[in-house]
Amino acid sequence: MLQKVSDFIQAHQLCQPGSKILAAVSGGIDSVVLCEVLHQLKYDFAIAHCNFGLRAEDAEADQLFVKKLAKKYEVPFFTENFNTRAFAEQEKLSIQMAARTLRYTWFEQVRQQEGYDYIATAHHSNDTTETILLHLTKGTGIAGLHGIPAKNGHIIRPMLSVTKDDIYELVTTQKLIWREDSSNETTKYQRNKIRHEVIPVLKEINPSLEETMLHTAERVSHAEAIVDAYIENLREQSIKEAENAVYISLLPLRNATGLPVVLHELLRPFNFSYTVVLELVAALEGISGKEFLSPTHTLVKDRDQLVLTPRDLNSFGSILIQEGDTEAEAGNLYFTIKYVAADAYKLNTKPHVAALDAEQLKFPLKLRAWQEGDWFVPLGMNGKKKISDFLIDKKVPANLKPQTLVLVSDQSVAWVVGQRLDNRYKVTDKTQQVVEITLHRR
Repeated sequence: MLQKVSDFIQAHQLCQPGSKILAAVSGGIDSVVLCEVLHQLKYDFAIAHCNFGLRAEDAEADQLFVKKLAKKYEVPFFTENFNTRAFAEQEKLSIQMAARTLRYTWFEQVRQQEGYDYIATAHHSNDTTETILLHLTKGTGIAGLHGIPAKNGHIIRPMLSVTKDDIYELVTTQKLIWREDSSNETTKYQRNKIRHEVIPVLKEINPSLEETMLHTAERVSHAEAIVDAYIENLREQSIKEAENAVYISLLPLRNATGLPVVLHELLRPFNFSYTVVLELVAALEGISGKEFLSPTHTLVKDRDQLVLTPRDLNSFGSILIQEGDTEAEAGNLYFTIKYVAADAYKLNTKPHVAALDAEQLKFPLKLRAWQEGDWFVPLGMNGKKKISDFLIDKKVPANLKPQTLVLVSDQSVAWVVGQRLDNRYKVTDKTQQVVEITLHRR
């Protein structure tokens, strides 16, 4: 087993002979073996133990056991007590996820503060098998099939090539003792159900299941790297961000291999499920305007592009701007306001800047979302135009229309914010004072 671990460390370049390693040790059989392996391979290591406060006296006994283990190997010992239940409730996490978050956050703090190069965990090939089966059961993309990575940043898993049988053999030959966690036996946890009820059946079909899964995970990992490079190339060609939206051009994707998978990967940061992506792909040749939702974003197909906007934009109602105000906030937008004598003003015609004739304005001005029935006289025109028609002419995507604001002076729209000034409020050669309002996006 020691040779197997040593070969695995070298093959995956997990660490160097002189690396300082912080071993994550619970006191269970796997982590006890990790300590023995690091000791026999002559690595410079320390032991870190978490007491999650979930098992009363057993947790205290585990903590004491691991402290004695560190004394046995004559290595530094670090430990921390957590109120896991309180943290889980505060962060709205499951107990298991809360413990995981606390564990890895603290390990990294110790690693940095104490000058260790890596954090080693005791995951082995059985864990890889369980992880892949769990992901398959719940539904997964390619990322869920590579199992547990041997190296992830500063976290290394040197025992991924060994099986649970290898571990039992080592504790027998070395006469090691460990602490047994009774929760490992209950099948109320999903992973334990797979471990105790599913895997034994699969091993009847393939006695070398763990080795097979490990090799499969490695091949999938290499395939994932190829897919990632392909996706990244398409991402660079198709995605751009502007203002409050993300735009995905469909033109580079027309001939993409495996379009549903490609789109799912591109949309993964926006939390779209694969089921919704399949509905989207089916609608790509249809008319524009169809809307798709994720828990966090709205997506609209708009001609040859997809437009994504966040669903949780701040709602601000309306904002009043009093004469003399120099700034205003509206949700995630910020406005600066300047009052300048006309003869000292250089006209700024950018759409995010409104240069208004102060004499034509009636304060307080009001910033609000546009409403059905609103109209204005677009700069350069003499006739009225409904804002709804203006937005259609401007080809503003459906999910960006509700975000369009107007600046109102005495019931009249003076500026479609970020789009077009009203002709009645423009600066002319008769203007004496200019009110310049500039839109900023946070």
